[in-house]
Amino acid sequence: MKNYNLNDFDAVLAISRRGSFRAAALDLGMSTSALSNAIAKVERQLGVRIFNRTTRSVSLTDAGRRFVDQMTPALKDIHQALDTVRSQQETPIGTLRINTFATAGREILSPLILEFLRRFPGVQIDLVTEGNLVDIAADGFDFGVRSQNLVPTDMIAIPLGPARRYAVVGSPAYFEGRSLPRTPLDLHSHACIRTRLPNGAIFRWRFEADGQPVQVDVDGPIALDEASLARIAALESVGIGFFMESDVYEDIEAGRLVRVLAEWTPPISPLCLYYPSRRDPPAAFKVFVDLAREVARSSRQ
Repeated sequence: MKNYNLNDFDAVLAISRRGSFRAAALDLGMSTSALSNAIAKVERQLGVRIFNRTTRSVSLTDAGRRFVDQMTPALKDIHQALDTVRSQQETPIGTLRINTFATAGREILSPLILEFLRRFPGVQIDLVTEGNLVDIAADGFDFGVRSQNLVPTDMIAIPLGPARRYAVVGSPAYFEGRSLPRTPLDLHSHACIRTRLPNGAIFRWRFEADGQPVQVDVDGPIALDEASLARIAALESVGIGFFMESDVYEDIEAGRLVRVLAEWTPPISPLCLYYPSRRDPPAAFKVFVDLAREVARSSRQ
């Protein structure tokens, strides 16, 4: 009898779900070549091809589709059984996978993630930051962290802090000899650092006046897809940038960046840790939730 590996079956499901070896490898925390070798091994053991592969796409064969359809509920039962046993652990161990976006990752890294690792050194954290909103249950994540208004209604959510704000900033050198913008429309006469969204569209800067939303299509010399790069551009006086306040708060306090249009950027939804209901979660999962609630309580004090 051949020795089948549960992780290899998880890999088959990850590829069928993501439609890409590269995306599945990122989800599983392994290299694309290692994942390809694992699938080749399963196909050899089964004696059938599970995936059709071309240079541009990956799709299930007819045999692969039947295999995935029948294997999915069985694997779910196996993982539930493993969770039931792990829930009895006295010392939390294992790996927790968390999906979020880059700015939120920076906000939760110290108070939640690193603090958790200090308290529970037997647990590993796999933190994935990406712009796209994903189905954390379908994509194999234990938790997600997003703005409260983006959390799916069927998830359990824990607010991790107070309401957040956007910040519009430029360097003192940029504003030297220029008039400060007084309304969002004044931005049309300024160089702005534009942000590209994961879908390729340029982000429209969001403001609010008397409870009414105002969106502005800004123009400028550069478009970037990561806030840390945009911050460098703002510090280098390339133009005015639009950030989450947490990304530039220290720069504002130190005078490296000047904040404008503050009255047009009211509070927005706080960050939330969210997760699906689990009947017998592992010990690591439970203590992570406990720490998130502790962080939430401390932020309200």
